[in-house]
Amino acid sequence: MNWIAWLLLGAVSGWLANILSGKKEKKGCFFNMVLGVIGAFIGGFIFESFGGTGITGFNLWSILVATIGAMLLIWLVNNIKSNN
Repeated sequence: MNWIAWLLLGAVSGWLANILSGKKEKKGCFFNMVLGVIGAFIGGFIFESFGGTGITGFNLWSILVATIGAMLLIWLVNNIKSNN
């Protein structure tokens, strides 16, 4: 994938993760992009670790994998914040 596709994938999956996480905070498009791209790496690593397919391009499967990774990242950050 080229960098434009990564940014689009990140924006869509980060936005979905924010909606699905139940938080009503509006962080902005840049935050969603960063969250989604990092989530794509996390989700891809997790799915491939269990024998599945990670990020395959700009498609629905990759958006699902990246969204799950981004939701996991949101959960981890929220738990770290609440413990401090």
